[in-house]
Formats: sequence, C-alpha cells, structure tokens
Amino acid sequence: MSKRKSAFVCNECGAEFGKWQGQCSECNAWNSVVEFRLPAEPRGAERSIGYAGTAASQVQTLGEIALDELPRISTGVGELDRVLGGGLVPGSAILIGGHPGAGKSTLLLQVLSQLAQTLPCLYVTGEESLQQVAMRAHRLQLSADSLQLLAETELGTLLDQVRSRQPKVLVIDSIQVLHHPDLTSAPGSVAQVRECAAALTRFAKQTGTVLLLVGHVTKDGTLAGPKVLEHMIDCSIMLEGTSDSRFRTLRSTKNRFGAVNELGVFAMTELGLREVKNPSAIFLTRGAEPASGSVVMVVWEGTRPLLVEIQALVDTCMGNPRRLAVGVEQNRLAMLIAVLHRHGGLQVGDQDVFVNVVGGVKVLETSADLALLLAIVSSFRDRVLPQNLVVFGEVGLSGEIRPVPSGQERLQEAAKHGFKRAIVPRSNRPKHMPEGMEVIGVATLQEALEAI
Repeated sequence: MSKRKSAFVCNECGAEFGKWQGQCSECNAWNSVVEFRLPAEPRGAERSIGYAGTAASQVQTLGEIALDELPRISTGVGELDRVLGGGLVPGSAILIGGHPGAGKSTLLLQVLSQLAQTLPCLYVTGEESLQQVAMRAHRLQLSADSLQLLAETELGTLLDQVRSRQPKVLVIDSIQVLHHPDLTSAPGSVAQVRECAAALTRFAKQTGTVLLLVGHVTKDGTLAGPKVLEHMIDCSIMLEGTSDSRFRTLRSTKNRFGAVNELGVFAMTELGLREVKNPSAIFLTRGAEPASGSVVMVVWEGTRPLLVEIQALVDTCMGNPRRLAVGVEQNRLAMLIAVLHRHGGLQVGDQDVFVNVVGGVKVLETSADLALLLAIVSSFRDRVLPQNLVVFGEVGLSGEIRPVPSGQERLQEAAKHGFKRAIVPRSNRPKHMPEGMEVIGVATLQEALEAI
C-alpha cells in the first residue's frame, strides 16, 4: 500500500503549506493551520459518482458548439427567479448564505415543496432531524406528498442515495456539516468544505442536477469556509435581514447566468417567506409629519430601479465628531462631507453626522451621493425638503455632478409612484419629460443646493 501524504491548510483563508506553522503567512491568523491526510488512491466518493474512469472529453472548436438557450426551471417564486437570472439552470451549483434565522431553510423548503409537484426533488438535512423538517413544513402549510427527505452527513452514503433517487433538484442543508470519509479533519473545516463541495459540484455537472448548497456566514457577514468555495459554484446569493425586521433581501453576488447584485425582497410571515413584488412601496412608507433630513433617491439594483428613502441627522458635537453610516459606505460619507465643505460652502466637520438608508437596504452604487448630501444639508439647516422630490446623481471630488446609468428608467419609476419633481445630473435630463414631472438638471453641487 502506498504511503498516505499530509497537507497543512489554514482554516481561515484556505492557504496550503508544506509543513505546520503557528501563524498563517497569508492571512496572519494564529493557530489556524491544521493537518489533513491526502488519499493515496481515488476517493470512494469519486468512484461512487463515476469520476474515475469516465470517458475523455472531446475537443471542439468554438464554432462547433451549439448556441442553444439554457433551459430554465421556474421556482414559482418571482423574486427568487429574478435573483437567479430567470430560474434554475440544470447542472448549476447555487450557494445560499445568510445569518442564522434569516430564513434560508424556510425559503428552500417552500421552493422544493412546490417544485416536487412536477419534478423529483430531494432535500438533504444534516442539521435537523426529519421530524423537525416535517414540523416546519406542517407549520408553513406546505404540501408534504411528493418531496423526498434525507438526513445524512456522510458524503459517500449521501451520493449513493442521490444516485439511486436521481433527483432533478438537490438541496444540501448545509455544506458545513458534511463529512468526507477520506479526510481526518472535523466537519466544517476548510478541507472538508472544499472536498465535499467539489464532489457535489462534479456530480451536478455530470448528471444535470440543480444543486442548492446552504452555507453559513462568519461574524463579519462573509461566507464561512475557503474562498475557493465561491469559485466552484455558478451562483452565490445572500439572504440578509435583521431580527427586528420582517423584511428579507436576497442579493446575488455572483451569477454566471444572470445579473450580479440583483435584489429580491421578501416578507417573513407566519406562513414563511412571501415575495414583495413592489419593493419601492414598502421602502417609501414615510411619516405623516414631514421632517428635515429626509429625501427619496432612486438606486439601480440588478435590472430594475428601486426608490428608497435616505435620512440624515446633523447634531452638535459634544466631543470628537462622529460619522455613522447605515446602508452606505462610511468612507464615502467622510469624503462627501469634505466635498460639501469645499464646494458647497457648508462646514459640518465639527458636527456629528448620522446617515441611514430606510428599510435595511445596502446601497452599493454611487448614485446615492447627491441625495445623501442634500439630506445632510436639510438636517443641518433644519429645512424640510418637498415630499414629492426625488434625487439621484454621483458627486465628484471637484463638486461636479456626474451622470448615472439608466437615468430614464429611474425617472419613469419615480413618476409611477407619484413624484412630481426630480433633481438629476444634467446629462441624465431626458429630452421627453415624464408626464407631470419637473426634472431639474444640475452640473455642480452648488447648482443642486440652489435648486432646493
């Protein structure tokens, strides 16, 4: 028998080393390098799915490849289909991450219960018993006649069961609890997660099975496990939401079959997650009494515009001035305050500045710059901005207002929700104005301040 070799892998970043060392030289983490043994022959899990000895792939020229449209399987949930790019693609591997209690298992159980009416589906749970899953399905009033369940954590046994059942859609809840029989490290370690995910992804590609993996996140909100896990899969989506809010947002961070940063909105109810087909309506619920420091902006999420309220509070500083941003990048807030001082003539550097995007939405694009600054000015001057005003635009370091993509679609979305006035970059001012809306184009920050 050939000698088994060992490898040393960092549990934090997945870096490999030839020998053990106390500190990882890649991520500088201490006591994170662990040993695992490499098998001397093909793994049993690979043999069980026909990985060893399969027919060699045929070389083709680029022109010989048929450009057929990828078939899609609708999940029956419009917001989920939107985030996935139109539905599930056969043979794809999808990773769903989120904080504990966000609703990952609930959403997948709802989707599979509906898909099982027409397709063979298998839900594999490693964290709960079959009775616990059945109790949740009963509480959510889901159909329990067709969906197949399996409680298993050992990879070889799991793949044997999957081969015999041949499901079209396979859910693994979760990838962190699976155990590869040829590795000595504990479940959830870098080596276990990497090898189990690789074997499952190979199986999905060879058989055309849709693979849905549930992944945990670390305390800083990133997916637990090696970074290579995100490279293996075709689509990575995150389910976000706080415990004190009934709304959940589903955002794609990687998608080979659709738009990146697409956003889906769900509401958590007694019967599980329900899709919100008009997200702008829930984010525009404003107080009965108008208040200063509040303005509505139009951000672009994936393939559609979204109207969101942004609030700012400028208060007298009692010590060192504080900058707190929720929903926008804090470094960008500090930069925009400097631009406001230099090119807007307002000194708020000695004030506390707090910024919040209503509804828990995280704004990743720069079109929120102008709305953020106008909200700060409104709070600083204690002047209420009109309730029917909508604002968007990027602010440069020299005080210029830069155009943003899809300006016409943003204005149409605002007009559909009853807004009568808009302040936008001059280059985004359309030739044909939306009916009943006044659009003011501005080229500099000073012009925007004069417009309000």
